[in-house]
Amino acid sequence: MPPIQDWLTPIGDGRTPGAERRRQPPRLGVDAAGETDHSPGVAGAKTVIPSVDAVHDFVGQTLGPSDWVPISQERIDLFADATDDHQWIHTDPERASRDTVWKTTIAHGYLTLGLTPYLLGQVLEIRNCTSAVNTGLEKARLAAPVPAGSRVRLRAEIRDARNVPNGGVRASFAVRIEVEGSSKPALLANVNYVYFP
Repeated sequence: MPPIQDWLTPIGDGRTPGAERRRQPPRLGVDAAGETDHSPGVAGAKTVIPSVDAVHDFVGQTLGPSDWVPISQERIDLFADATDDHQWIHTDPERASRDTVWKTTIAHGYLTLGLTPYLLGQVLEIRNCTSAVNTGLEKARLAAPVPAGSRVRLRAEIRDARNVPNGGVRASFAVRIEVEGSSKPALLANVNYVYFP
């Protein structure tokens, strides 16, 4: 991976002092460890960041999409059991086929949200990181239902990175979880993680 200063390019004619902007860090080719990176925008692609401190250099980087993940009735039922949320729109396929506009059960919104750490892990790897802590949400909107039998995937963007005590970096991600075949996302959220070296 080229040095960080190689990611800076002049604006305009390049002669104006201090007039520089950050380009996107390299996404293709071989990473710092000599392993092949995958191209963002292709399912299964993973952005590899070489260290916790380097997260700052990837602000603005788009991530994903992840692989498609099936949302089966079994997964929905297991989530209902784990949370004691057995509302019939989630757990009664027969009634849902008769009494809902979707004509099927739908996943719990928190099940969709709960897939974020797993899906984010498919599209982002931060090397030389000893631990990562999910520190919460700033915004979350459940924009569309996730029908049983559908598949979802994640796209994200690193929106911000700032230093925290003990050498950590707090990263904020704009997350979008999509439902296959739907033009409307199931979830839009801003999620935060702290990564420690």
